[in-house]
Amino acid sequence: MPHAICVTTADFTDREAALIMFESNSENLSRVENVLADGGYTGEKFANAVKKTINATVEVAKRNELHKFEVLPKRWIVERSFAWLEKNRGLWKNCERQLDTTLQMIALAFIALILKRF
Repeated sequence: MPHAICVTTADFTDREAALIMFESNSENLSRVENVLADGGYTGEKFANAVKKTINATVEVAKRNELHKFEVLPKRWIVERSFAWLEKNRGLWKNCERQLDTTLQMIALAFIALILKRF
């Protein structure tokens, strides 16, 4: 389950939005030691910003460069989380007028997932 969620408009890059999320949720993320991310978050600048903000390291789970199917260690964790969200029809395409509505829909999707497990 996610420790923090941030929804932004399309004029923010994923890296910028991630840093905004870390800054606004730094108190909740104080016990996080390692951040698992996909290849879009590669780079020393991003890793240093995360280290400065929440004192955590960034581990990038990259896709296979040869474009052949291969189960990569820890990459499935990132993809699995996206797949859980995509099972909710309202999150396939964002047509909401307010960011808070989308944020609440994401929260409800994860709450529904938790309830199904009990």
